[in-house]
Amino acid sequence: MTFSYVSHLYCPKCEAKHSAQAAVQCCSCGSPLLVRYRLEELKSSLDRSELAARTERSLWRYHELLPVERADSVVTLGEGGTPLLRMPKLGSGMGIPHLLMKDEGIVPTGSFKARGAAVGVSKAKELGVRELAMPTNGNAGAAWALYAARAGIRATVVMPTDAPEITRKECAAAGARLYLVDGLISDAGKIVAQAIAEEGLYDASTLKEPYRIEGKKTMGLEIAEQLNWRLPDVILYPTGGGVGLIGLFKAFRELQALGWVQGKLPRLVAVQAEGCAPIVQAWKEKKTESAFWPASSTVAFGINVPKALGDFLVLDAIYRTDGCAVAIDDRTLLREQLRVAREEGAFVCPEGAAAFAAARLLRSSGWIREEETVVVLNTGSGVKYPNTVQAAPPVLQPGERLTGRGEPWLRPPDDQAGGQERKPLP
Repeated sequence: MTFSYVSHLYCPKCEAKHSAQAAVQCCSCGSPLLVRYRLEELKSSLDRSELAARTERSLWRYHELLPVERADSVVTLGEGGTPLLRMPKLGSGMGIPHLLMKDEGIVPTGSFKARGAAVGVSKAKELGVRELAMPTNGNAGAAWALYAARAGIRATVVMPTDAPEITRKECAAAGARLYLVDGLISDAGKIVAQAIAEEGLYDASTLKEPYRIEGKKTMGLEIAEQLNWRLPDVILYPTGGGVGLIGLFKAFRELQALGWVQGKLPRLVAVQAEGCAPIVQAWKEKKTESAFWPASSTVAFGINVPKALGDFLVLDAIYRTDGCAVAIDDRTLLREQLRVAREEGAFVCPEGAAAFAAARLLRSSGWIREEETVVVLNTGSGVKYPNTVQAAPPVLQPGERLTGRGEPWLRPPDDQAGGQERKPLP
């Protein structure tokens, strides 16, 4: 049986076709490229029921719908296969009884970026790439550096100085050529672009290679299979570059073409931070592209992307699924992070917390209805952002009695930047 049913690359703007057997970056018109598959051929060759018998639990169980054409090109650390967890306490408090979390915090490297890195690096290896470069807000660079190391590919990574410290350590541990820039990811992107032009490196920047999105789309394939091929009503996704949201939409459309799912697609919600909300602003103004967001800032560093190359694809997915875009302030998302941990025992990343806060907001407004099935994407582990929670428990001397009731003495999120007295949150 054919390992991959990849057909070619195509441009969503000018419709030009490109080979999937060559190291192609963007289209000549400047647009990102997308992967197309021989879906009619696959439809007659594979039934969805056959997936149930597969012992492979990683994202490679869907290898026919991935662009890597040879099994020996696969670079894997066991990524994918993440749980779809019910969130009964949190959902009850929100008025969303059917609230689910797709938890990407348990994959290799601690974030969903491992999905894109696994497929992107595997395809790069298959294409003969020896060295790649990319700008990052942290997690993607860490994932690509580690997967590149496994593949024997040298990685160059540039990230802002404010990126989570653990991500720079992951890059350094993997042997990547790592640089920090005193600026935003957009500034890092300009530095990487110059290095690519001068050194001829493979550009692994977001949507400047076509295959990261294919790894991200497997979240959608898994959600469909985990719900027995019945799609949820709403999916909330923390949106920076927006690759995951584009991937979810692409996955569901491919499943429709295969006849594996029927009915309406989930309403897709792009969740951003108030300090960096270009997609939200464009959606409110009914535009097809976003404007650069100046002086962007948020503790949810993974979604601090002032201008996404694929913004038009994100907005298209929102419009075509009757979705929406929501911005959450830092104080609210940090409090939601603590609430999720206390009520459900899940220490989610701040980006995931923003998505939960958005679900709460949309339910209170009536946009999400009580009977609907809602999936929140938690895109990473909270332990990758240790500074979002500041704990100051009492220090006891040997032989001292316990004080208080064992409260988790935390500094409230709105006090974390200041020197106010630390006290237990209510």
